[in-house]
Amino acid sequence: MEFGKEKIYTIPVNDAFQEDSECPFCAMERKLEEDAIAFTLGPSYMEDDVRAMTDEAGFCKPHMRMLLAQENKLGLALMLSTHLKKTNKDIKALQKHSPKASGLFKKNEESPLEAYLDKVGNSCFICRRIEGFLEKFFDTVFYMWKSDPVFRDNFKNCKGFCMEHYSRLLKTADKRLRGKELEEFCQLAGELYIRNMERVEEDVNWFINKFDYRYKDEPWKNAKDAIPRAVTKVNSILDKQ
Repeated sequence: MEFGKEKIYTIPVNDAFQEDSECPFCAMERKLEEDAIAFTLGPSYMEDDVRAMTDEAGFCKPHMRMLLAQENKLGLALMLSTHLKKTNKDIKALQKHSPKASGLFKKNEESPLEAYLDKVGNSCFICRRIEGFLEKFFDTVFYMWKSDPVFRDNFKNCKGFCMEHYSRLLKTADKRLRGKELEEFCQLAGELYIRNMERVEEDVNWFINKFDYRYKDEPWKNAKDAIPRAVTKVNSILDKQ
């Protein structure tokens, strides 16, 4: 990543770290998903290059459900039409040239038809689009960590990270930082992670206590929304606020 050309990504990264969420990367990912759904069913679906990508990749189940819930049924129908046309043509050709019954393939060997079906069944245009931007956002975090003292403060004051994004943060740090800078960053990120995970753990335990008659008259403290916040920490699911 050439940081001089990528400063546009600092805005969404800054916004996410200033947002009150249990994981700024989950906040980024949620916004990317919303934007990707809007892009997919916006004017872009009339563009040949976008349609070629949706024809080739299709959509995963969660994102197809999200597309189906949108109002633009014509846009979805147009994409489904050309996607069906492409996949039906490809599968028809593969059925002729790679039937299992032909004896060309061993019993447990995957045929080209099976490989194609697995590939299409496990790909998604929206997932790819989100991942492309999210990778740049992770890189931007380290660009800003090195160059922006205000961002450093925002990073230090965030509520930590979910398990998935904490792992990815450490892996990216390994590529972007060296020596004492890497050690300092990983130590801080680790402290942020544990401190905030334990905070949420305490909130979940207090939520449980509130169902015990001995605590029924005690205040809820910060436990009322402990379950969705814990789900964010453990499974990277960030509900809309």
